[in-house]
Amino acid sequence: MSNAIHKFLENTVKPNFDEGGKLAKYLPAYDALETFLFVPGHTTNGKGSHIRDGIDMKRTMIMVVLAMVPALLFGMWNTGYQHFLATGEAYTFMDAFFYGALKILPLVVVSYAAGLGVEFVFAIINKHQVAEGFLVSGMLIPLCLPVEIPLWMVAAATIFAVIIGKEVFGGTGMNILNVALTARAFLFFAYPTWMSGDKVWIGGGMDESVAYADGSTGATLLAQATERSSGFVDAAGVAYTDTFMSSFLGLIPGSVGETSTLAIMIGAAILLITGIGSWKIMFSGVLGAYVMGLLFNLWGANPFMEVPAHMHLVIGGFAFGIVFMATDPVSAAQTSTGKYIYGFLIGILGIMIRVFNPAYPEGIMLAILFMNVMAPLIDHYVLESNIKRRQKRTTMAVAA
Repeated sequence: MSNAIHKFLENTVKPNFDEGGKLAKYLPAYDALETFLFVPGHTTNGKGSHIRDGIDMKRTMIMVVLAMVPALLFGMWNTGYQHFLATGEAYTFMDAFFYGALKILPLVVVSYAAGLGVEFVFAIINKHQVAEGFLVSGMLIPLCLPVEIPLWMVAAATIFAVIIGKEVFGGTGMNILNVALTARAFLFFAYPTWMSGDKVWIGGGMDESVAYADGSTGATLLAQATERSSGFVDAAGVAYTDTFMSSFLGLIPGSVGETSTLAIMIGAAILLITGIGSWKIMFSGVLGAYVMGLLFNLWGANPFMEVPAHMHLVIGGFAFGIVFMATDPVSAAQTSTGKYIYGFLIGILGIMIRVFNPAYPEGIMLAILFMNVMAPLIDHYVLESNIKRRQKRTTMAVAA
């Protein structure tokens, strides 16, 4: 079946897009579709050295998207779960899942439609192939947003991120900032009321016609941590019996794909097994956050500082950011030592921003964006250090 489709595209459809064809100027759009479905039939030129591998860039990006599927599926169920918990309505597992799916799938569709639309336009104007990078960014953007964010805001943020965060730097591979975090930062500063507060995290929370049970709350654990040193409550206003386990599993309000550390760890395992994700950045990021949490526990000057260090690892967007955003191979540090430094500083800064900025207790976004900018500088000094160390060894060897 696949061979028949490929032959049909090659023999019947593609000639219309080749040079001299009626649709020649739209070749990048056709090429994007064909190479998404099938392995490209072209190779690089014969000059220079090349690495031969059985996977191309699109397959790499698709693997990252697959790694996010557990977080996406859990986010769909959790969105419905938080909604029915807040309303007090009876529900089944499938009721919660389908409710969440109807809320989240439009976010994903709009994200891809807006982002790929911009990619196609730039590819046609500049006469180059459509880059593969947005396959990942298109999924990251809805997963790091509240479920109640309006669709037009998702489209506006996505377009802004692709144009300002990537295309102005030269396209995929040239951007210095993570595209998905650029979209999230745009929304946070442009429309802060839709990125914070209690209602935006619960499906239907912004709909005044939805009746919520008495005592219900949509406050995230990060928001609650600024007000109390112990005792967190769920969307129904009931105290968690085991806050850490509830957070680890993801039974808490939050952005679509950021609540379940377990689902994110499954994705991390996929990235590590396939060799796509950097364990150095993930490990050092977790270590930096834990160390910073311990130091704040010793200080204990406010309720947020008294939140146990291990809790910081499972609440908010920390796990999602470390696994899927800090490891972005384009905007992260490239040297081996630099990856340790880069990840460790993200962990430290992420928890520091949380604790010192009660108005915006989620610090991982700002920490990653800041370190995106610092990554080239880190690599520069790591390389300089390596060069000086080798020169010193050579001088000593000659002297001996």
